[in-house]
Amino acid sequence: MAREYKPRIVTANDLIEGDVVYFTASHNWSRDIGEAVVAWSREAAEQLLAAAQAQENRVVGPYLAETDIGEDNRPQPVHFREVFRTRGPSNYFHGKQAET
Repeated sequence: MAREYKPRIVTANDLIEGDVVYFTASHNWSRDIGEAVVAWSREAAEQLLAAAQAQENRVVGPYLAETDIGEDNRPQPVHFREVFRTRGPSNYFHGKQAET
């Protein structure tokens, strides 16, 4: 039995600064997961990933991550790894952690 498809977003790390970034509808990158474009089908997800991988001069290691849609209609991380990535480095208090 095929597993039910869950919406996905494309995420990677910025090539220069290393920050977690998300692929947007305009094929740019944002540090805000809420600006990520959501792929509602496998085909759309593969197309987004291919477009993101073509930007190897801007990011490292783009991949698809499952997402939920929050009450505010913004993508929300599903896996704990992605939750950590939205908060920034966990070794000390700085970056996104200091802003919340």
